[in-house]
Amino acid sequence: MTSQRTRLRMVERLRTQGIKDERVLAVFAEVQRHIFVDEALAHRAYEDTALPIGFGQTISQPWVVARMLELAGAGAGLNTVLEIGTGCGYQAALLSRLVRHVYSVERIQELLTRARRNLHELAITNVRLKHADGVIGLKASAPFDAIIMAAAATHVPDALLEQLGEGGRLVMPLGNREQFLTVITREAEGFDRQTLDEVRFVPLLPGASG
Repeated sequence: MTSQRTRLRMVERLRTQGIKDERVLAVFAEVQRHIFVDEALAHRAYEDTALPIGFGQTISQPWVVARMLELAGAGAGLNTVLEIGTGCGYQAALLSRLVRHVYSVERIQELLTRARRNLHELAITNVRLKHADGVIGLKASAPFDAIIMAAAATHVPDALLEQLGEGGRLVMPLGNREQFLTVITREAEGFDRQTLDEVRFVPLLPGASG
């Protein structure tokens, strides 16, 4: 259940679900998702479902991750991307193969430690992790070509909009009981917003914990 063949079946499923970016699909075939989940759940790692990773957090279902990467334009070969919500590090690992520089912030120290260990196991060196409040982003490393938020907010954080470079995209789940993937693009004269697929994410929480 953790073989290359299993990952390829996942990729074919993503393709039938409408993911078209071949570079995005290719990294799903490369990155071993089972490394990022508890050993007891490894046999379910390539199902199209979210799985618990502790602390009330989940690793998102593969289709949602692929959709967000595609919407961010990651398959086009971006230079600098910020991820809000490192979790177990799976999405950061995928991004590392698509983007030159990946910055990822996580508010839960124990998860960040786990993500660091997972990325080290895969010898990934172009991801910078930080224990920080995702609501305020990472101003010191801005501007970003894209920002991907792995938690749902009821409003768009102003700090993240400010950290987008021109033409940059913020991809995030927006809403409370009903959440929708939302893409906000920074244009020369302001911001363009698109509301897309209905999704379900854990809520974005402010602050950073132990």
